[in-house]
Amino acid sequence: MKVSIFIGGPPAHTLSAVMPLPEGLSEMTFAGLLAGRRFRYSYKDGYCISNDADFVITGDIYPGETKPEGPFGDHLGYYSLTHEFPLMRVHKVYAKPNAIWPFTVVGRPPQEDTAFGDLIHEITGDAIKQEIPGVKEVHAVDAAGVHPLLFAIGSERYTPYQAVKQPTELLTIANRILGTGQLSLAKYLFITAEDQQPLDTHKEVEFLTYILERMDMQRDIHFHTHTTIDTLDYSGTGLNSGSKVVFAAYGDKIRDLCTEVPESLKNIRGYENPQLIMPGIVSIQTSAFTSYADTAQEMQAFTSLLKEQGDLDSCPMIILCDDSSFLSANLSNFLWATFTRSNPSHDMYGVNSGYDHKHWGCDQVIIDARTKPHQAPPLIPDASVEKSIERLFVKGASLGSIKI
Repeated sequence: MKVSIFIGGPPAHTLSAVMPLPEGLSEMTFAGLLAGRRFRYSYKDGYCISNDADFVITGDIYPGETKPEGPFGDHLGYYSLTHEFPLMRVHKVYAKPNAIWPFTVVGRPPQEDTAFGDLIHEITGDAIKQEIPGVKEVHAVDAAGVHPLLFAIGSERYTPYQAVKQPTELLTIANRILGTGQLSLAKYLFITAEDQQPLDTHKEVEFLTYILERMDMQRDIHFHTHTTIDTLDYSGTGLNSGSKVVFAAYGDKIRDLCTEVPESLKNIRGYENPQLIMPGIVSIQTSAFTSYADTAQEMQAFTSLLKEQGDLDSCPMIILCDDSSFLSANLSNFLWATFTRSNPSHDMYGVNSGYDHKHWGCDQVIIDARTKPHQAPPLIPDASVEKSIERLFVKGASLGSIKI
């Protein structure tokens, strides 16, 4: 397979490369639409050459030929592990005069993906309504690494005549969201519909509060197991393998959320330093994760104890972690650590949990957001690199680029 890699050039090219475009619409076509003129290209030695790129690398990929790649820092905030990927044998490298090689700094959000994500949301926000009927808004949460966590607002029009309101159409919309383009990489989807109260998915605390006040935890949690997740997400069972969960809520408010740590979560042996993250969500730190077999036994004892103590209706979500002070220090820490370090099918437990005709439910959900041995290590910023980049900017170098 002949391959051409285009680097640099008009900003429309860089943005088009990461756009979640509909099936059948090529990145080159969209780049032309965005730039106001067609994508200019030619062929040389049988390879496609972008006439606008700063650099073009041409080469060939042969079946079955791979090399180990990684570890590299990624936009979720971790060092990706080493994997075998296809090897490209370089034919030629082209560069235009005074070419500029663009670069970016990767790491935990907000970093490289943040600016792209904001612009993509701005451009495609209205288009999602046309792509998925019934959807009003979808927000891929940047603080959680974009792909792991989605907030969505849909419609609920199936049974308006019924006195009891519950998620119905929302579940159909949720399945459509998780089957659409890059949205299918998500692990956690929180979805609701407006009911006499305007909502904004970008106001994370207000949005989560609205859902947690209305969720029937025995009815409104829906799993997708043995499915695909983001390549860079190492919380699952293997490369690209993991699970998804939908938290759906609609109807009248059924609980008041706690605004301080409930007494029943204090002074539990082995579960220390409980901290309130936001109304209805508390973090608790415990011993380091060892194995899923050990955790299953620990959670059985922990949930039984919480069930006996009772008085937890105001706290529908509990986050187990390595450092609850870190997790509760700010909302970004909570969103990042919780949703990048957990696999719904393996790391969710519940108080008074059980199955009803294969549907799992509970009274309070527990998410184990501790670091697992199989996960990629966190990306630790290199002070020397940050200092070098700072010097470049101070000297007036082009933002995000180095002249070769």
